[in-house]
Amino acid sequence: MKTTSRQLPRPFAMPWGKGEIVEEATAVGEWSEPSIQLLHYDDGSESIRFCHYDHRGRFRRSPMMVDAKLIRALGRSLAKTKRLKALVDHLAAPTGTRR
Repeated sequence: MKTTSRQLPRPFAMPWGKGEIVEEATAVGEWSEPSIQLLHYDDGSESIRFCHYDHRGRFRRSPMMVDAKLIRALGRSLAKTKRLKALVDHLAAPTGTRR
């Protein structure tokens, strides 16, 4: 499955702060392009955003939904990121495990 490349870093703005998207894992599905993004805020804090875009590259404000095929494609894309992958790895870490 093909992935979309968007320029990095690129700006973002939220009501509570702004900054840059510094890493991104993406995949292209039948209906949308899911994305996992590492957001670096101007104050130095970081967050992960799970989102998706339509096939014209427009950000969608609905929940991101992915099937098993897209999960695998996102995983391959995520493997190419460094900091984002390290943060997402904590989601699957066994309870009590520190990394």
